[in-house]
Amino acid sequence: MSRIIDAVTAILLHGPDLFITRRQVHMPSFPGYWAFPGGKVDKTDSEEPLPYPLLQGHDPKKMRALDRELREELEFDLFAAMDRGEVISFHEVGEATTPSIVPVRFRTHFYRIELSTRPKIEAHLGETAEWAWMPAQTLREKMDSGRLLAAPPTRIAVTHVAEQPSDTGTIRGFEFRFNPDLEIPWMEPMAGIHMFAVQSNTIPPADRTNAFLLGDEGSRKVLVDPSPGSLEELARLNALIDTLKVDEIFFTHHHPDHREHADAIARRLGIPMGMSEDTYARIAKRKPAFFEGIETKIYREGDVLTQWQGENINIYAVPGHDEGQLALMPDSKLWCLVSDLIQGVGTVVVGGPEGNMRKYFDSLQRVIDWDPDVIIPSHGIALGTTYRIKETLKHRQVREEQIAALHVGGKTPQEMLPEIYVGLDPRLAPLALVNIMSHLQKLREENRIS
Repeated sequence: MSRIIDAVTAILLHGPDLFITRRQVHMPSFPGYWAFPGGKVDKTDSEEPLPYPLLQGHDPKKMRALDRELREELEFDLFAAMDRGEVISFHEVGEATTPSIVPVRFRTHFYRIELSTRPKIEAHLGETAEWAWMPAQTLREKMDSGRLLAAPPTRIAVTHVAEQPSDTGTIRGFEFRFNPDLEIPWMEPMAGIHMFAVQSNTIPPADRTNAFLLGDEGSRKVLVDPSPGSLEELARLNALIDTLKVDEIFFTHHHPDHREHADAIARRLGIPMGMSEDTYARIAKRKPAFFEGIETKIYREGDVLTQWQGENINIYAVPGHDEGQLALMPDSKLWCLVSDLIQGVGTVVVGGPEGNMRKYFDSLQRVIDWDPDVIIPSHGIALGTTYRIKETLKHRQVREEQIAALHVGGKTPQEMLPEIYVGLDPRLAPLALVNIMSHLQKLREENRIS
């Protein structure tokens, strides 16, 4: 069980307006997400009592952490504002604990702070990309239309304030609880994108593959990449599916951790499966009975899968990791489901009969050129902007230069392993070797090595 770290966050209000920030895209937690200011409680935060009447009954350690975080992030001194009488009310309105499927967990305490004066904000650009005071109803409308990326507790708090602006009681629904023996955890990072973290037989350190339910009301409801890794997880996924409407299954590519047991789901529901022609051919070759009794649909770049927020969800070819891999993106380019082009958890393997490093580089650059607001990988959480795609491409380019130099120096791929992948888990060595071989093949195709 992961250790849980206490954290604090401030829901600042001035009149009808809420204060909201967008986190920098390089941040390790929730990069590019819209959120309230705050951070973790430090050991150095004192437990000495505080003199402020509004803070009586609150944990002094957490109050000092809140004041410190607001000063560090925004140069807003909460205690000084209390001294000046600018804080009208202060209430703890709930807490949210990161679910157990996440490696680093936080127990975040939310505090509603109503101000009589709008403070001067000087946001620290190391953590905050942008910020705004915005009417709660406007903020809610932006979130409900899929225009902003936010964690569930943020959306819940914004909705509550918009609906009950004067309520200082506990906000219901913050807690993310699920029984791993009975349920599959899910979240909605952007309105209309339902993401299910399904236990799968994927490559460590990841142990889950995201499945997605897409489609507006009245449009085709498409379940993307359902891949339960066991019959027990299949039963849990079926129980979840039975509470939803699913018209079709869609595969981004052919790898087993994106389609295992999906044939059983399709047969049970009597629904078709969609995929690229290459994906169909590779699955049919490996598992001839996989498509028995199931209608199949072949998709190509330029096809429309379904609708999201009234827009077409368009299909794009992004080969490299897998020759038949497809990405999904709406007309507005507010998000792009990139499948295994990058990993939120672990690293991408490029190689074997279906992989090609040159095409992989091209696909990464293609997404960078599209410049969607949010990228959504198949492993890990949604990520703001194309920052992680750009960093992945830079990292691969640097590694390729290292491999080229080692090759010229007479090193074999096996001898390159410990120099390139320092401290690698021995279980992953064969996959790392596949990546090295794929880089070497690209270098030969480009006549950069012999």
